[in-house]
Amino acid sequence: MATLKTEVLLREFYFNGVRIPDPGPEMTVEQVRELLTPTYPEIATATLTGPEVTGSAMRYTFSRAIGSKG
Repeated sequence: MATLKTEVLLREFYFNGVRIPDPGPEMTVEQVRELLTPTYPEIATATLTGPEVTGSAMRYTFSRAIGSKG
């Protein structure tokens, strides 16, 4: 009989090529966005892609919103 092995995947956040550690697995992705906004203001309007499973982690990527000023 085969046994199943479960493994918890960690979350990773990326913004502008920078890896940002998960501030808390109990937080939702939107709560993480709110927490990171004071440090990275552009995250507030960034688009979010993911999760993308990469080995033993789930990667979420914040991409800057592209637009014009004025």
